[in-house]
Amino acid sequence: MSVRAFNLQFDVVESHPMSDRVKRVTEKLKPWGREIWFSWTDSYAGKILELNKGHQFSLQYHEKKTETQYIFSGKILLTYGTDANKLHKKTLSAGQKFHVPVGMIHRAKALEKTVIFEVSTPELDDVVKLADDYGRSGKGNDEKADKKLHKKSSK
Repeated sequence: MSVRAFNLQFDVVESHPMSDRVKRVTEKLKPWGREIWFSWTDSYAGKILELNKGHQFSLQYHEKKTETQYIFSGKILLTYGTDANKLHKKTLSAGQKFHVPVGMIHRAKALEKTVIFEVSTPELDDVVKLADDYGRSGKGNDEKADKKLHKKSSK
């Protein structure tokens, strides 16, 4: 099996016994683009986030998860901070990274088509959405709603 991420091709190699979620590369469609989950263990997770130009993630924070994101290509406007009333903004380009500790409010907006590599603790459903361009809210992820919204935003 192989997965295409923009101009990158990823092959799944099953070289030794592991849990199914480690071996499987999973695509998650989002209204802003998509996620490619390439590793998910009891200790860490790895994802590729493809963020379409003009789209942005939810304004969010995590209760348990911590993550580091590396801008592989493109450019984003990062909004971040610990107080929703005093958020900071910073532009990040390819080759730059940012760390999101537990509780930090954050959001990335694609100023151009962007690919982000993310490594994190394994709590992949730990998200609390504070604001969202696509009408999503609350805790966790809704994969069915995300797929439906992906189709709408792709038109």
